[in-house]
Amino acid sequence: MYRLIFIATSFLVLFAVAAAPRSLAQESSGFEVAAPEAAPAVAPKADNTIVSSRRLLDVIYAGGPLMFPIALCSFGLVVFAFERFFSLRKSRIIPGPFTKKFLEQLKEGQINREAALALCEKNNSCVARVFLAGIQKWGRSGVEVEQAILDAGERVSNELRRYLRLINGISTVTPLLGLLGTVLGMIHAFDAISAVTPDHADPKTLIATGISTALITTAAGMSVAIPALIAYLYFSGVVDRRIMEIDALGMKVVNVISAEAIAGEQHRGTRRTRKEAA
Repeated sequence: MYRLIFIATSFLVLFAVAAAPRSLAQESSGFEVAAPEAAPAVAPKADNTIVSSRRLLDVIYAGGPLMFPIALCSFGLVVFAFERFFSLRKSRIIPGPFTKKFLEQLKEGQINREAALALCEKNNSCVARVFLAGIQKWGRSGVEVEQAILDAGERVSNELRRYLRLINGISTVTPLLGLLGTVLGMIHAFDAISAVTPDHADPKTLIATGISTALITTAAGMSVAIPALIAYLYFSGVVDRRIMEIDALGMKVVNVISAEAIAGEQHRGTRRTRKEAA
């Protein structure tokens, strides 16, 4: 449910940003700056109005058709980055209260196999699913229990890495889309120059406009690719840390429920009983 909320919220935010005009400057009548006394007198222009910046939608239209897949990649990046940010929280993957209490009860012998299975199934977090795989091999050799935990950890790892490949793909594809848009825009600009006749517009104006339009796609592609790459590296690091923590906790379970651990505990209990009897 929360994923749908994130998607809807992200869409509304992006739509509002795209539709709202962003004025970089206002009319100079309210912001006149006195010229330095030493500066030579310059005749004022007839129109002192500074043109306000275009809306984001106008920039997208000016960049050509390739701006739309870049904008789509930007929207996807925001949605999936928010989804991964909340899904990879430690409280969701390795809930502290459950993990601490479960390991303590397991070590102290306060719960048996059936109770441990019920607790893991009830919690259903990532670490609980790894514990569940190990508990199902309760009393088996340490190699079997460890292998079951490793297999479950591999499945959890694939789940945690969900959408990371997509984010990495966005960081790779968007610069190429921007470069392609720039090349197509330059081709269009030079084609327009070659078709200029003395009765048409100034070639300098045409090439300046064409280059400006073409470079918009490159700037847009890089603006999406850089945050996407940062997000991918960040979430990959988070996933690696979570997997290492789960693996360390799983080894604690192995050291308690494996056949070797149970036999060793029974042996120590027998020795303590003999000492007390003596």
